[in-house]
Amino acid sequence: MLKFIHAADFHLDSPFAALPAGRAAERRRESRELAFRLADYVNGHGVQLVLLAGDLFDSAAPYRDTGEALAEALGRMNAQVFAAPGNHDWYGLGSPWVTVDWPENVHIFRENAMTAVSLPELGVTVHGAAFTSPEQGSSLLTGFAAPEDGSLHLGLLHGEVDPTEDRYNPLRREEIAASGLAYLALGHIHKRGEPQTYGGTLCAWPGCAEGRGFDELGEKGFYEGVIEGGKVSLSFVSFARRRYEILDVDVTGRSPREALEAALPPDTAEDLYRILLTGEAEEGGADAKALETALSGRFYALEVRDRTRVAADVWARAGEDSLRGLFLRELRAKWDAAGDEAQREAVTQAVRFGLAALDHRDLG
Repeated sequence: MLKFIHAADFHLDSPFAALPAGRAAERRRESRELAFRLADYVNGHGVQLVLLAGDLFDSAAPYRDTGEALAEALGRMNAQVFAAPGNHDWYGLGSPWVTVDWPENVHIFRENAMTAVSLPELGVTVHGAAFTSPEQGSSLLTGFAAPEDGSLHLGLLHGEVDPTEDRYNPLRREEIAASGLAYLALGHIHKRGEPQTYGGTLCAWPGCAEGRGFDELGEKGFYEGVIEGGKVSLSFVSFARRRYEILDVDVTGRSPREALEAALPPDTAEDLYRILLTGEAEEGGADAKALETALSGRFYALEVRDRTRVAADVWARAGEDSLRGLFLRELRAKWDAAGDEAQREAVTQAVRFGLAALDHRDLG
């Protein structure tokens, strides 16, 4: 039995620009620690092979000490480690794949074509290729077929399958099916995908190892695989230190604070949340900033956004024979004519600020 790990898309040295400077620096430090935590996992779980499917760095020119830290972490692994550079960390002069001294147990695919490393002690051969520029317009699997030599053949690539645009190693399903690989470890897609089988080849994307924004939500980690009797099986390991989550909270009929408190899960202190307040709220809205200030200590990072609609009883006053009624009638006509959510949101804000001005209230 052979145990392996398939991970990808660390994107080390990502700027985390949406966070305050201190938090962003802390997240970059935590990102560097990812590989050291992974080394502890590898050594503690008897993993013999590690497949890293590209974009380990966020660019082809990260800080030198980031490359050196990754090399140190991978060198601590009691396993054979393979890396296939991707479109962000493509192999070329000046890249850490060239400038950093990599440990003997680390094998970097440097060619823009499939090459192989045989591991007879493990009974497998690993095939892979590298991006050598930011884009790879043709499939690196074209014409490839693993030899029938008694070894179990594994593939490691950064790329997409049947994409609409041929920019990032556009692999074709029929190529995968004809490859003769038992397993194809892929990177580039940041959302974990369920393993797929084409022909006799199992392939998968583990997704990024750590979320970096609200477009990378939920559990992040890697696939742990077992090879036994020529068969490959996978299980997902949740490994990210922090999670990004978006939570919709309907405040209709309740105070926004009460509705939010009822919707929050119990453990949020380590995570980054965007809370969207929806439903109907009174004239002043949900006061998102006040809620954000009051609750921020319960999260690693928090932003609250008011997406509520003006309550029906506010619109009902449009029938009044008053300046308020005239104002609401005009805004209601604009609301009814709005063509999309952005226009309706603009009308909502106009109603709230206009009514606050009429009543000489501070809306913040």
